[in-house]
Amino acid sequence: MGKILDIFMRRDKKQAVSWEDIKDILEPYRKPAWFPKVVEKKSSISSSKFSGVPILQNGENWPCCEHCNEPMQLFLQLYAKHLPDEADTPFGNGVLQVFYCTNQSKECEVVCEAYFPYSTSTLVRVINPDNDDLATLTSNPVKDAFPEKEIVGWEVKDDYPNWEELEVLGCTLTDEQSDYLCEIGYPQSKDKLLGWPYWVQSVEYPDCPDCGKPMKLIFQIDSENNLPYMFGDVGCSHVTQCDQHKDKMAIAWACC
Repeated sequence: MGKILDIFMRRDKKQAVSWEDIKDILEPYRKPAWFPKVVEKKSSISSSKFSGVPILQNGENWPCCEHCNEPMQLFLQLYAKHLPDEADTPFGNGVLQVFYCTNQSKECEVVCEAYFPYSTSTLVRVINPDNDDLATLTSNPVKDAFPEKEIVGWEVKDDYPNWEELEVLGCTLTDEQSDYLCEIGYPQSKDKLLGWPYWVQSVEYPDCPDCGKPMKLIFQIDSENNLPYMFGDVGCSHVTQCDQHKDKMAIAWACC
């Protein structure tokens, strides 16, 4: 019996994985991800933020859900000039806005299949504001609007893809290496700018409706991080954009 136990113990030791074992393998796929630092407060319409009152053009109505016709929650507003210099301009100049309908009484998320890209209960866009031609809003028309959180800074961290995405990129890990990568928290969850998507299920980049090519990650919005909202059963959403057709953007999510 003692010899059998020794065999299993040696096998376990042989299969143990450390960061030193995989860091060189992963280095070509390392990307920076920026995590927002927030303060819960009311901010100006031009601030980068979660929830709150966004920039709107004069004469423009607050974006509404096509199913319930009610104003959608502002999930995210990012002004390009507020982003870290090292991030460059991932979605171009201007202001990225993500609106999402959270009307549970009309089941808009389910009826409009908001977990898929291009849902009629969501809106993702980049606007180029003219400071002389902005609507002046003093209140949020969204029912049960989420608390506003202004983004006041960023914390950068290294990020790496999961084993499945690595395989797509031509890098195959052992089962032990894949498990270790997951155990140490890569790709990173939580809300973040750029980096690698935290896929709850499989790799699911939406295709651009114009060219058919996979779109790239711009921003990840996780369940109950900076917004008090859960995507399905602890899901994670991704805001993506086509590299060639900048006006083609979407939010989509998956859960367990």
